Amino acid sequence: MKLIFTAAAMLMAGSAIQPPPGPAPAVTQESRAPDVIYVPTPPEVVEAMLDMAQVKDGDVLYDLGSGDGRIPIAAVKRARVKATGIDIDPQRIAEANANAKAQGVEGKVTFRQADLFASDFSDASVVTLYLLDTLNEKLRPKLLAELKPGTRIVSHAFRMGAWEPDKTQDVNGRTIYFWTVPRKGEKPKGL
Repeated sequence: MKLIFTAAAMLMAGSAIQPPPGPAPAVTQESRAPDVIYVPTPPEVVEAMLDMAQVKDGDVLYDLGSGDGRIPIAAVKRARVKATGIDIDPQRIAEANANAKAQGVEGKVTFRQADLFASDFSDASVVTLYLLDTLNEKLRPKLLAELKPGTRIVSHAFRMGAWEPDKTQDVNGRTIYFWTVPRKGEKPKGL
């Protein structure tokens, strides 16, 4: 009898922690798993990316998949820019905010937890990326449709499919790629 009572009590306790019947709660874009694992860009590559993009006062920089925030932080330390990092991982956003505070640029840089594919960064004059070839290719139509002509795009290690870069540079065995968004009606090189 004691065994039956114990089993019944465990069953009732288990049902108390079960989710209510019905559809599961929706997973927001911001809470889904990241598309890539986080691998930081080495400092010398960060500096070369900003050099290649010719980041200057007045630029609006977005780092898509910003990780620990090192690219936007370096950008605001170098010039008076509006810099925003977008990452889907809340742990990375917390780390980026802590890094901005530690480096004395809190309030000069913004970090948003968001899905970069659903984010508006159309006011960018510079976009930096360290994603994957497949993600860059998936992102390419959004970049070409929404960014202003002349916007500079720099990617660490990964291309944009058939869209030929305007420049490439080797930095200690790592390649960075540079594109400029063409004028409306002008076909991107290679597409």
